Amino acid sequence: MLLVSMDVSVLFFAVPFISADLDPSPAQQLWIFDVYGLVLAGLLLTMGAVADRVGHRRLLMVGAVGFSAASILAAYADSAATLIAARALLAVAGATLMPSTLALIRHLFDDARQRATAVATWSAVMSGGVAVGPIISGVLLEHFWWGSVFLINVPVMVALVVVAPLLLPGGTGDRSRRIDLASSVLALATLLPIVGGVKALSTDGVSAARIGVVVAGVVVGVVFAHRQLRLAYPLIDLRMFADRRFATSIWINLIAMFGVIGNAILMTQYLQSVLGLSPLRAALWSLAPSVVVAFAAPAATSLAARLGRPAVMSGGLVVAAAGFAVLATMTGAASLPAVLVGAGLLAAGLVATTALVADHVVGVAPSDRAGSVAGLLETTSELGGALGIAVLGSVVNALYRNAFPAGVPGADTAARESLAGAVATAGRMGSGVPGAGREVLDAGRDAFVSGLHGAALAGAVLLAVTAIVCLRMLGVRDRTPEVRIEVDA
Repeated sequence: MLLVSMDVSVLFFAVPFISADLDPSPAQQLWIFDVYGLVLAGLLLTMGAVADRVGHRRLLMVGAVGFSAASILAAYADSAATLIAARALLAVAGATLMPSTLALIRHLFDDARQRATAVATWSAVMSGGVAVGPIISGVLLEHFWWGSVFLINVPVMVALVVVAPLLLPGGTGDRSRRIDLASSVLALATLLPIVGGVKALSTDGVSAARIGVVVAGVVVGVVFAHRQLRLAYPLIDLRMFADRRFATSIWINLIAMFGVIGNAILMTQYLQSVLGLSPLRAALWSLAPSVVVAFAAPAATSLAARLGRPAVMSGGLVVAAAGFAVLATMTGAASLPAVLVGAGLLAAGLVATTALVADHVVGVAPSDRAGSVAGLLETTSELGGALGIAVLGSVVNALYRNAFPAGVPGADTAARESLAGAVATAGRMGSGVPGAGREVLDAGRDAFVSGLHGAALAGAVLLAVTAIVCLRMLGVRDRTPEVRIEVDA
């Protein structure tokens, strides 16, 4: 789980190196980050159902082999298009791994208290992977080329193939279950147009064609939902959403991961491209707020036993909203303390929230559908993360273009489109004349900070509203925490 979640963020500090080597367009740069989460989100439901059919350990081992092969392809990509394709293949393999990890926890721990501890650990590892990814990449980028951030996956996955048969239980599959491939296609056809359309609208402006793409994704989503209601073995059993606690928990999980991943990519760009820190120094500074993650999930589990799950979840969202509010005050190099405090509040609040969501969703699921429910939970996590990157990243890009001043000497189209473009342009200008390009770089940094302020404020409002929804829908205390959702075959 650590490696799969690491790959969401492992490229954050590699942006300048990839830009210099592969010369991606602004849209391609977003896709390099976003395609992993999008494809992962689109396939997790299918792979969760497949895991319930063929067995969770078996699918885990198949995924390990595929993840290794895709990592090698990504490491040696020679173009932006090839890297995007390799990241998509990594997501396919990752989708076979993620549901199996949480489903195996469901099979290993029947006792509610032990399971709560195990799921809290799992949640901390998932969020910790997002934090560790930039650290690993920062260390590697100090000594090797950017492709090395993918090769670290290979030896660990090989070890997994060796030890899984010795440590993990088999025989958890049910061969009588059927997999609806049409639903899998519909899920992908829902997610890709919606998120891709949102990015296009913010990057290229409003047009009838781009609005049509988003609408098309929504229409396919309606078809997908209608099909699930008619299937004996749906990818998502929509009847589970009749339980208000279940439906609200899924929504909260999506919004929490929106904040976690969306903020992570913005902070890494701020540390590296605005403050001008080296990849390693930026990675080490980004690690400081994540220290609280190790304590947030277990502390949330203990508090929930006394105060009730909804109260702690809502409190976590409020703390995270405060973190976004602090981040909205940052300006330049002197803002590093504010960045660390804000990021720490954000990480602590959202990890505490997601740990309780995961425990509740897995706990109420029937054991024979642990993979499917885990796939649903992780789908919302990946979709939330992908939307966080797309929406917050697009807000920053849109505000960046508006804030970049006219008449800056040497500023080309790339510099006016994104901070990465401004850094690349300033680098080319300064290669022959020392000090040249400084105005372009300063203008790009100021414009990016302006965009960051808007994105952070939007994130704070969204999390605060979600905290209110949490209390409104779940109440102050969860009075029936052990009720299970029983679904007829």
